[in-house]
Amino acid sequence: MEPWAAGPSGVVTLPSGRSVRGRGLRRGPVDAADAPDFGVYLTARLHQESWRSRWIAWPDFRLPREPTSALSALREAYDRSATERVEIACGGGTGRTGTALAILARYDGVPADEAVAWVRAVYRRNAVETPWQRRFVREAQLPL
Repeated sequence: MEPWAAGPSGVVTLPSGRSVRGRGLRRGPVDAADAPDFGVYLTARLHQESWRSRWIAWPDFRLPREPTSALSALREAYDRSATERVEIACGGGTGRTGTALAILARYDGVPADEAVAWVRAVYRRNAVETPWQRRFVREAQLPL
């Protein structure tokens, strides 16, 4: 599949050049031509798509129910982003998605204390909505 086109809404280019799309699920489904190869979905209830994906139990405005599993799924998304179209999505596409994108930025080498500011600069200025989401980004022990 072709890499994400430059400029579409929600596409973030990590410092290494990898691209990942952040998206709000409430905006509705994507066209088949705009579908990712792999997605990570951050919702309180099970979310499935027709493409390969992982679901992370993650209530709105909170943290993942199983942080270790969440970090593992985000590592898989980061690894796949080198060769595949990857998207990260939650209900609105801001808090949980921003938090996950900040974790991907950390995997890509952005320092923990700069990852929230980085994602706010390149994705959405209000991404990573709560103090505990900011702390999660800063303090998460990332698996290799």
